[in-house]
Formats: sequence, C-alpha cells, structure tokens
Amino acid sequence: MNFPPGSTRTVIQPRYAVIAPDSRVSSVIPGWSGCAAQVQISAAMGAGLVQLLVDVPRAGAAAGATGEDEMLLYIVSGACSLNGRKLSAGHFAFLPPGTDFALRGAAKATQLVIFQKRYEPLAGQTAPGAVFGDAAKIKSAPFLGDPNARLQMLLPDTPAFDMAVNIFTYDPGATLPFVESHIMEHGMLFLGGAGIYRLGGDWHPVQAGDAIWIAPYCEQWFVAMGKTPARYIYYKDVNRPPR
Repeated sequence: MNFPPGSTRTVIQPRYAVIAPDSRVSSVIPGWSGCAAQVQISAAMGAGLVQLLVDVPRAGAAAGATGEDEMLLYIVSGACSLNGRKLSAGHFAFLPPGTDFALRGAAKATQLVIFQKRYEPLAGQTAPGAVFGDAAKIKSAPFLGDPNARLQMLLPDTPAFDMAVNIFTYDPGATLPFVESHIMEHGMLFLGGAGIYRLGGDWHPVQAGDAIWIAPYCEQWFVAMGKTPARYIYYKDVNRPPR
C-alpha cells in the first residue's frame, strides 16, 4: 500500500508501539557481521525486552554470548546454521544464559526475529537448557475453546522458564474473546494476514511484517480480517512473582 510522503502506520506511544516496515531503520549490532538488524523494541521505549528483526545474507555471520540474558531466535524465512545446527523457516532456538553462539547465513535471503531479556532466577529452580524445535511439529490448541483461534507454545510451560513465546493463528473473522489487560508484557511480529488491533483506546490496522510492543496492563484486542488467516509470533514474561 502506498502512502503520501510523510505518512506511516507506525505509532509510538508510552504504553504501546506499532512499527510498520516502511519506518524501519537498520542498526549496527556488535558481533553481527554483514547483517542488517532492526531494533524494533528495547528499553529506549520503556520495554523490558529487546526484539530484533535481522536480515542475514549468505555471507552474513554472528558470534557472541548471551551473558545474563536469554534469547529465542525464530527463522521467519530462509535458512541458517546456529552452533552447527541447520535451521530453516519455522525453526526456532532458545539459548539460556551463559551460552556462546555462532550463526552463519545459509540462504540467499534469511530473516529471523529475536526476543531477548535478562533471565530472572527463581529459588529452587535451575535455569533451563537450550531448546531447538520446529513450529510445524508443534500441535496447535484452540484458545479458550475457540477452534478458529489457535495457539502454539514453542517453549515448555514450567517454572524454570520466565519467557513464553507462542504463535497465534486466527481464521478470518476470529478475535481475542475479550479485551485483555494483564501484567504480562508483549513483543510480537506479524507473520501473515491482517486485521485490526486495539491498543489502549486506539485502533490500528496491522498486517504481515508489522511489529507491536504492548506494555503491562495496556488494554488489547484483535480481530483477523481479509481472506487469509492472520498469524503472529509473540513474547510474554511468565512464571515469576509480580512486582
């Protein structure tokens, strides 16, 4: 869709943000060689997580360590290798704190989204280990009984994990069943389809390629529109005492 000069669907508010592809600006991320990285969500906007969208060419590479953080990488398109393991579109990898990583491009055009946050230890729990998986092999479940809104959970829902990353798929016309307001923060990337997202008291058209940040207790609701399912991957913080 073409917009008049100076127009964009991107909106940055104190409690939420919608970042459309037309407003992305690439940043240089230390350790990511030959890659174009867009910092979509970060502490600079008041968030508790970092969300990166990274384009990795065939010759692109990255090397680093998670340190005290944890990361989940999801391959949006193309293919790459992570610590010698081949990953293609729909594959994901969770890297716990204290993990060294080496990533190399393997396809002409590879794009991945990364959710990263500081891991919060929990008394009596050991930090989780690395997890590798394929979203296509994870069974979806009706959300609150609605077969037209389906959820895939990429990570185990156990106390050791303080991060959940899920994929939500809505058939055209399907909605969140009510306006949500809760303690969990969200970062998300739309993978397909389109719809209308209510954020606070505002309504925003969204589509594949858009990123959204939702602060805790910001009201949210979504309806899928168009002729194809709407699908997004999203992060939330879980399994820790409220603060």
